[in-house]
Amino acid sequence: MGTGRGGMRCIKILLCIFNTTFWLAGLAVIAFGLWLRFGGVMADFTSDKRSPEYFFMGLYVLVGAGALMTTVGFFGCCGAARESQCLLGAFFACLLVIFAAEITAGVFAFIGKKVAIQEAQKIYEDIYDDYMKNPGGKANRTIYHFHMAFQCCGKDGIEQQMGLPCPENIQLPKSCLFEIQKVIDANLHLVGIVGIAIAGITIFGMIFSMVLCCAIRNTRDMI
Repeated sequence: MGTGRGGMRCIKILLCIFNTTFWLAGLAVIAFGLWLRFGGVMADFTSDKRSPEYFFMGLYVLVGAGALMTTVGFFGCCGAARESQCLLGAFFACLLVIFAAEITAGVFAFIGKKVAIQEAQKIYEDIYDDYMKNPGGKANRTIYHFHMAFQCCGKDGIEQQMGLPCPENIQLPKSCLFEIQKVIDANLHLVGIVGIAIAGITIFGMIFSMVLCCAIRNTRDMI
């Protein structure tokens, strides 16, 4: 009996440590997703009516999963502390949802890179065409904004000497289409890694919660 209670106490401590880590990881995932959406280079796409929704969709799933992680981490600690099978069962179910969401975001990021890159490049090409039709006014500001953000100039990198508004500190001509591809590829690679890593962590949480739930039930049956 004492050995069983001691083992259950050890599992409770491990689950509480896991949930604290999980809660902090949830905050980190939210911060990471929001930074990519509003603070990184890709945030410049939001200044126009058109935006790469395919890219942002993966970020929305990531941020939503991070928000759920912070909530689940709190309730998981409560379930472990109160030895509540109901709360632990709900905790397991929520972890399963998070696991599915993070796997989806990870696979989405790796598989959907090509579509996201094409979508973002099409946005730049439309802005480029608008500038060519009307070099003054809003089109001038918009394309310069993109050139500054990506440190590039034109679609092929050879327009730097053709009157396009380009950053002055570019030493060599850089194609914006190539730079957009490079940035999105790197960002989606990070999203994929984060999503799959969090999914891996949730597996340990599900194992701990089920082991503790079974231990609680066995202890009550013995009583």
